[in-house]
Amino acid sequence: MSKKREIGTTFVGICLFLGLFSLGYFIQKSAVTLKEYDRVVTVKGLAEKEYPADRVLWPIQFTAANSDLAELYAVVENNTAKIQSYLLARGIEASEIAISPPAVTDKLVQDYNSPGKDQLRYSSTQTITVYSNKVEKVRLAIDGIVELGKQGIAFKGANDYENKTEYSFTKLNEIKPAMVEEATRNAREVAQKFAKDSSSTLGRIKTANQGQFSIESRDKNNPNIKKVRVVSTIEYYLSD
Repeated sequence: MSKKREIGTTFVGICLFLGLFSLGYFIQKSAVTLKEYDRVVTVKGLAEKEYPADRVLWPIQFTAANSDLAELYAVVENNTAKIQSYLLARGIEASEIAISPPAVTDKLVQDYNSPGKDQLRYSSTQTITVYSNKVEKVRLAIDGIVELGKQGIAFKGANDYENKTEYSFTKLNEIKPAMVEEATRNAREVAQKFAKDSSSTLGRIKTANQGQFSIESRDKNNPNIKKVRVVSTIEYYLSD
């Protein structure tokens, strides 16, 4: 009986030894693995593309003056009709044209600007806004509107902030996947070069940040061409 108990005790001891040995091995292996994964490299990948704007906002403002209020409104209505006809003839739809009520100023009631003998009493500013996805047609219309200026319509300067034509790009969601893929690929190329130069092996991604997309005009002379840009930040593991 005592012999059987001795054999059992020995067997338990061997099992305990093997278990502790295995546990120690795996702990050591895990420690080595964790130590290898302590080494990382952080890189940035850039993707940049140019796209034509697909929306345009064009505010058209003109002024008129007259000492007779009724005649002033008649001039404003006539000039507005001319501009509408001009736009429609160039392929811009009526639904893309918005007309605001004219802003009329009576100089007689302004203390700081009382009209003189030869000064017209009333002045008006009228705004017609074009909002369209027909960017090229609108651009051609902008270039040709001087024809109406020759007919006596006094347009306000196109460089004024409130009259500035705005171009926008609205298809960001369509191009996002491809641009993120390109930025990630560029980041990996940089990381691989770093790993090679440091005699290391590039591992899997530890963290990744897509980054913010930015959309801006290519330059001040070409606001209708948009530059879309994204910078992704990615952290890779390195091993020897």
